[in-house]
Formats: sequence, C-alpha cells, structure tokens
Amino acid sequence: MTAVRERIHDHVVANPGVHFNAVVRELDVAPGQVQHHVRSLREDGALAADGFYGRTHYFPPETDEWDRGALALARRETARDVLLCLLDAGPSSPSDVAERVGVARSTLEHHVSNLVECGVVEKRRDARNRVTLALTRPEETVRVLDAVEPSVPERFFDRFERLVDGLLE
Repeated sequence: MTAVRERIHDHVVANPGVHFNAVVRELDVAPGQVQHHVRSLREDGALAADGFYGRTHYFPPETDEWDRGALALARRETARDVLLCLLDAGPSSPSDVAERVGVARSTLEHHVSNLVECGVVEKRRDARNRVTLALTRPEETVRVLDAVEPSVPERFFDRFERLVDGLLE
C-alpha cells in the first residue's frame, strides 16, 4: 500500500463516516488523488463508501448499515445537536427539540426526516396524534457521537444554515 493510500485508510478508520471533502481538506491531498486511492481501497475491500444526502462518506468495511447512517448524519452539526438533545431530555416534541437546538421547525424536520430514514430517530404518535421524537438505539447513539468530531468547515456550514433560518423566521 502506498503512503498516501495508507494515510487515507488510517484516516477513515480513525474517523468513520468522514466525507470526501473532509478527507481532501484534512489530509491536504488533491481530490483526484483521493478519488484514485479510495477507488483502489474499495476494490481491495479495505474501505467502504455510501452516499448520504449529497455527500459520500467512507467507513471501515465492517461498519454495519445502521452505524453508517448514524455516523454520516452525526457529522452534521444540527443532526448531532438533535441527537444530543434527545439523549439529554429523552423523548420530546418536535417544537421542544427545535427550541432547544435553536433551529426553525422546517430545518428540524429536514434533519429529523433523514434521521428517521436511517433508523436513528423514530416519530411516535399518541392517541391524539401528537408526535414525539425518540432515539431508536440510545446506547449505540452515544457510541456514535463519541466517534464523531466535526471539522471547522462542517460547523461553519451548519451555523450558516442556522443563521439563514433565523433571518427567514
């Protein structure tokens, strides 16, 4: 394995769910080189890749499907904040979560729909059809959140999204 390929592999193992642009930025390797080496690593079975909501994320090949979705989404600040809120407060109404996280309900719904689709959060309805948001696997969610440390550009993009939401309210 070449030195660059090994650096990419080790970076993905240390940062499961890292997306393509983060690999380019954090390793300071040209995008074309990353593409080439990732392709080779995937062909050798040393790396797995999945697309989640417009980004390609990389994982060690043994990472299961639930973990892949949870890791990819937890790398987005707003989704991560929703998960942290639900861990802290337990099952909550969408309006309570939106208020605690500091986002518009439409932004919350966007992130929650992705979390629901990946099986990380569920929407429960009571007899009066009121929605409560809850984690599907709280213990595994804690493990996923411990593995994720967002990069500065990821935080910048998420905070910009919040700023725009605040201006549109």
